[in-house]
Amino acid sequence: MQSGFAIDVTTGLLREARQVLSPHWDERPAGCLPELIVVHGISLPPGEFGGPWIERLFSGGLDPDAHPYFSAIAALRVSAHVLVRRDGAPVQFVPFGMRAWHAGASNWQGRSACNDFSIGIEMEGTDEGPYEAAQYRTLAALITALCAAYPTLARERVVGHSDIAPERKSDPGPAFAWPLLKELLG
Repeated sequence: MQSGFAIDVTTGLLREARQVLSPHWDERPAGCLPELIVVHGISLPPGEFGGPWIERLFSGGLDPDAHPYFSAIAALRVSAHVLVRRDGAPVQFVPFGMRAWHAGASNWQGRSACNDFSIGIEMEGTDEGPYEAAQYRTLAALITALCAAYPTLARERVVGHSDIAPERKSDPGPAFAWPLLKELLG
């Protein structure tokens, strides 16, 4: 497992992550703290890994002409707190204390607007293909660090995007190894 992850609770930044701060975030509602971790899956263009496109989407600089698929999504104002690349490298877009725009219309245990009380972690991958071992190690270390930094979070409160928006979303997909993540979390 990745070790040594530390979150500066004053700034909400993961010290070990490369920072690419997004303009797509805002303040959480008053009194609202992170209580849920939402795992997503993303690849841009679909099925391709390693390019700059996810970072450009989340930072508001995706060129709609760079790929035919991008014309439909370039104007979206979306973000996540962290992206875990295929090699396990974390990239942070939004401080954890702020509200990232990752969940959309969503509901968890009768509460709507999951962005208000969740942390969004994007895994670079697809619904159909396996994620990398390094990604699971980073994700487990990140969840452990988040739970240590924010007492309102718990390892039992980690869900997929498909769990909070089942009518709209399927990620991180059936290829995501939830039992492996649970094992890594202890």
